[in-house]
Amino acid sequence: MKKIPVLLIALFVCIGITSCKKDADEATPTTTNTGGGGADTTSTGNELPDAFKLFVNSTEAKVDGDFVVITAKGVPDHKSPYWARNNALYEAYNGSNVNFKQNPNVIAEQNFTFRIPLNPTEAATKAATPFGAIGVTVNGVAIFNQYAAPGDDLSAEINTFDQHNGHPTSTGTYHYHIEPTYLTANNKEGLVGFLLDGFPVYGPQENGKTIVNSDLDIYHGHKTATKEYPNGIYHYHITDNDPYINGQGFFGTAGTVTQ
Repeated sequence: MKKIPVLLIALFVCIGITSCKKDADEATPTTTNTGGGGADTTSTGNELPDAFKLFVNSTEAKVDGDFVVITAKGVPDHKSPYWARNNALYEAYNGSNVNFKQNPNVIAEQNFTFRIPLNPTEAATKAATPFGAIGVTVNGVAIFNQYAAPGDDLSAEINTFDQHNGHPTSTGTYHYHIEPTYLTANNKEGLVGFLLDGFPVYGPQENGKTIVNSDLDIYHGHKTATKEYPNGIYHYHITDNDPYINGQGFFGTAGTVTQ
């Protein structure tokens, strides 16, 4: 049997080592925990902003490329006369509106998936907000715009809002058109949620001052620093008067929502 030259053996060893190193370098990317409900996502260099870690009530957020995906059941974590009578969260209306008139609908669990920009920017062309969910609060409840279907103002419908300023649709989708007092009662300056364009919604105060419509642009927002965004970000504010949460459309480019 012929002997294999020493130099040829060394070459085979070198090739083997190089191949092993290449396999190791091309291993499956590592994953990182988003903190938004325990879900993992492939690391792309985009980290979930801390603001999205404030979601509660079985609401989860994770990064997916250039988007944040938020899944929510769409039901409040507070009492309401719109819960079924046998639900532990059922409570008869005890708010301050003497004209309260309960609508016939009952809260039902939804299956919301909000897909919103991770790094929102101003839209070159602003789009009007649609009927239905235009955003989501930190407790997983849908935000609706300032109109009652089919485009009327809220002057009549507002009398059907429960003690926390929400009510359900005929399909059981509970939502807020105006200030969700359950979320703002103990923190008037706190983060309330996000609209579909990825920009945050804050409560009715900022730096100890109650915000009024004249403090905001026509989309009902402005750019300043916030607790979650100390370098500054455009954000919407809740006010006591129409349009309440959002003005003449989305400031940024809206993502999508399904349920």
